[in-house]
Order: sequence, then structure tokens, then C-alpha cells
Amino acid sequence: MYQVGDIIEGTVTGVSNYGAFVNVDDKYSGLIHISEISNHYVKNVLDYVHVGENILCEVLDIDEEIKHLKLSIKNINYKLIPRYGKIKDTKNGFKPLQMKLPIWIREKLKEIEEQENDK
Repeated sequence: MYQVGDIIEGTVTGVSNYGAFVNVDDKYSGLIHISEISNHYVKNVLDYVHVGENILCEVLDIDEEIKHLKLSIKNINYKLIPRYGKIKDTKNGFKPLQMKLPIWIREKLKEIEEQENDK
């Protein structure tokens, strides 16, 4: 299924002083050893990854018998852009809100008045 050199997505499930544990799918899990976190000295793995974070990993080795992957993030851009993407500015800025606010206030006041009359 996986091959050495593949870049795959996984979820960090645990962090220890020697690396990070990653769940890849229903069958495979892996370890990013501390030496595979960065090309520089790594004092704390939590400076790089956090439990629950989705990251990209490079497959270094595969143990098919136990479905375990040796993974690396040190030579790739491993941070994933959040699924909602980047917030983009628009030409209109807050103008649509400015236009809608009086309407929303009138509607809410009318709703409150109707509730008061129903009592």
C-alpha cells in the first residue's frame, strides 16, 4: 500500500521525549523519531507537532508484518493548511454587514414585540 518515499497524511496521536506517534489509517501507524523531526537540534518535540494535529510525513521504512511505518518530517513542509483555508479580504469589507444590520435589528425588535403581545 505505502512505499518508501511516499508523502502521506497522518494524525499525531502521541508525543514522547524520543518522537511522535502518528496514526495513518485503519491499518497503519508510525513513529517519527526525534532525529527525523528536524535537521537541527530538537529540544522538545512539542515545539514541532501536537497531539491531534494532521501533518504530512515522508515514509522511510515499512514493516508490513506489524503495519508500522518509520516516518520523517525533517525534509518536507509537513504543516497542513487548515481545511477552512485562508481568510480572504474582499473589496466590500464590512459594507454588507453595515447594510444588513438595520434590517436585522428591525426584524429582531418586531419578533420581540410579537412575543410580548402573545403573553
